[in-house]
Amino acid sequence: MPSKWTLKDIPSLAGKIAVVTGATSGIGFEVAAALAGAGARVILASRNEAKALVAIDKIKDDNSESLVTYIPLDLTSLESIEDFAQDFGDQFDKLDILVNNAGVMAIPDRKLTTDGIELQFGTNHLGHYALTCRLLQYLVSTTGISRVVTVSSRVARSGKIQFDDLMAEKKKAYKAYRAYAQSKLANLLFAFELQRKSDSRGWGLMSLAAHPGFAKTDLMKNGPGESCCFRMGCCSCVCGQSASRGALPILFAATSDDALPGGYYGPKGCSELKGKVGKAKVPKRAANLGDADKLWEVSAELTKTAWPTVGINMVGMEDDARGGGEHMDNIEL
Repeated sequence: MPSKWTLKDIPSLAGKIAVVTGATSGIGFEVAAALAGAGARVILASRNEAKALVAIDKIKDDNSESLVTYIPLDLTSLESIEDFAQDFGDQFDKLDILVNNAGVMAIPDRKLTTDGIELQFGTNHLGHYALTCRLLQYLVSTTGISRVVTVSSRVARSGKIQFDDLMAEKKKAYKAYRAYAQSKLANLLFAFELQRKSDSRGWGLMSLAAHPGFAKTDLMKNGPGESCCFRMGCCSCVCGQSASRGALPILFAATSDDALPGGYYGPKGCSELKGKVGKAKVPKRAANLGDADKLWEVSAELTKTAWPTVGINMVGMEDDARGGGEHMDNIEL
């Protein structure tokens, strides 16, 4: 890994197609702008068309040659996810990079998705789980190796998958930060299990995870507010960084030849809150194969998705074989 990886290290992405969720602001916008700047055709996946059009204008202001478009996506709706995949397939026949970035953070009061799922778990994890499944046929149709980058958080370290109460339905069970941490741990379990599934089924994917450290974005304003600095045990003026800096680990995972299948990347300074890109510390719970397998199956049931096996027609159901995890020895616990 380079001693200091920057935007200048992104290789040419000419001819590649990328989807970025939550790309209208913050980390997602910076990722989308950088991918477009490197020559990729970037699809902004967002539920807010007005914000998406503003984001496209901003990207084109910096580089008029940028290939950027918008397809509506609401991760809180399984129907919208299915519609997105259909719209994508009507326009493209492959997908090189999928960045599962969108999310909500520490919503004070318990809310539900359109499908009746606790909002943070439903948006941050299940929405991206279902989206990746719906787009799998385009990922495996790519010449070369496609990449799926799932954005987690340092907060995943305190997460625990509450299999007996994933929706926080029990009386007084909902706690904003506990629900958020669970969803971010689920992101990691999914990213690593996706790599194992790809290894065992020959999907030819690189599944990676990344986190931005402490980047001050609209995610905090729309969730916990300014108190987030203190909740995380840090001060943004000391250990925080800009959205553009926070985007670097995600971009490294999405584009660098030095990124490894099943890898997890983040900033290395100030307890992984800021700094140059490096390997991130994986929580022990994120390396639990039993939890990963159980979460995969539960997620399939909740999202009504069936992961297909590789083939021209992409038909069939996955069997019970587990991936060998050949690439998972690079995980730093």
